[in-house]
Amino acid sequence: MGRFLICKEAELQPGSMKKVTINGQDVLVTNIDGKYYATDDTCTHAGASLSEGVFRDGCTVVCGWHGAQFDCTSGKLTKFPVTIRDLGSYKTVTESGDVFVEI
Repeated sequence: MGRFLICKEAELQPGSMKKVTINGQDVLVTNIDGKYYATDDTCTHAGASLSEGVFRDGCTVVCGWHGAQFDCTSGKLTKFPVTIRDLGSYKTVTESGDVFVEI
């Protein structure tokens, strides 16, 4: 497990998301009311990049391919017609204006 700098706090405003790649792994980072969360960026249904989907309702990312919905704070699947795996979720840390993820 390692700790990786993913952005400056000012680069990711509340209500926004971005994809970062850490050691070949795509991670979705979201800012929800000034708190940062990190999950896998790949939808567990068909492999779409969630960063190309829609971020809505404060903490939900909706996959652009088939509409699977995940809670960005936990990676848990919240809505889809069939059961699929939750996303991996990772700890984030902010220090001196920098945002880190621990993977």
